[in-house]
Amino acid sequence: MSTDKAPIETLKWAEKDGSFKRKPSQFRDWISSKPGAKFPPELNRYHLYVSLACPWAHRTLITRVLKGLTSIISISIVHWHLDDKGWRFINDEELKSLSNKSDISLGTVDHLYNFERLRQLYFKAEPDYSGRFTVPVLWDKKLETIVSNESSEIIRMLNTEFNSLIPEEFAKIDIYPDSLKSEIDGLNDWIYDNVNNGVYKAGFATKQEPYDLAVSNVFAHLDKLEDIFEKNHAKGEQFLTGNQLTEADIRLFTTIVRFDPVYHQHFKCNIKMIRHDYPNINKWLLLLYWKIPGFQETTDFDHIKYHYTKSHTQINPYSITPKGPLPNILPF
Repeated sequence: MSTDKAPIETLKWAEKDGSFKRKPSQFRDWISSKPGAKFPPELNRYHLYVSLACPWAHRTLITRVLKGLTSIISISIVHWHLDDKGWRFINDEELKSLSNKSDISLGTVDHLYNFERLRQLYFKAEPDYSGRFTVPVLWDKKLETIVSNESSEIIRMLNTEFNSLIPEEFAKIDIYPDSLKSEIDGLNDWIYDNVNNGVYKAGFATKQEPYDLAVSNVFAHLDKLEDIFEKNHAKGEQFLTGNQLTEADIRLFTTIVRFDPVYHQHFKCNIKMIRHDYPNINKWLLLLYWKIPGFQETTDFDHIKYHYTKSHTQINPYSITPKGPLPNILPF
């Protein structure tokens, strides 16, 4: 039976009232070291499918590096272009054209099945699947199925469930410590709705009123974040919850690092810029990007900018990618 099917409306995001409402993830299993678990932690059993453009997939890439899992969990990277059949992988012609075979700005092939499309992977896991073909996907190579396509849960699996398989220096890193869980959960709730997803509510709105409401809300909550970082920096604290890097920082970073290069112009979130108008957010951003392993090496600005500006033709019909801002991120 074919693992490909007819196109679905992957690029129709807005509701009838012009607002954007994100659909929930559908694969929600868990890697666990508990006896009898369907998906136990094992060396080289799991594979991540990601986009370098997607802020949700970016969370998993950062956590994979932070936790020392790069040699344990392999990855495939989709091409930056998203069309009416969803994400695709780099094709043979594009692969041959690369002067540097380690250059992943275009993406990679599907290292497991050589599929042309991510949607084929979803149909392999569930032949009657009818949802969206999203990244990230955490794939089990042994059972040949999807463990999860929910990024918030994948990063928590990566944080704890492989600790017995990695060196102590990585096992002791905890981005969701017990003492901070309540604070992290509280931050995640309002940051996700108003900032991470808030820029999409503004960018994908198709009517003036929902856009006006969404963009004003984004900047109201960026102002709130600026106040948090200003107070923390005054106390000598570097991160959202104090002096410990947590998943709240990772989840916020993937939006903020895209803000000036993409969301400011492409999603019309142009009331202010991070680099010019939010000095404390920018100070935190630069610290993560330039000084902490996992952040800079997983951020590919070309992949990010090409994806948004050349895939969202309903927003940018001529697919012209702006040169600026220059540089993509300021020096530390």
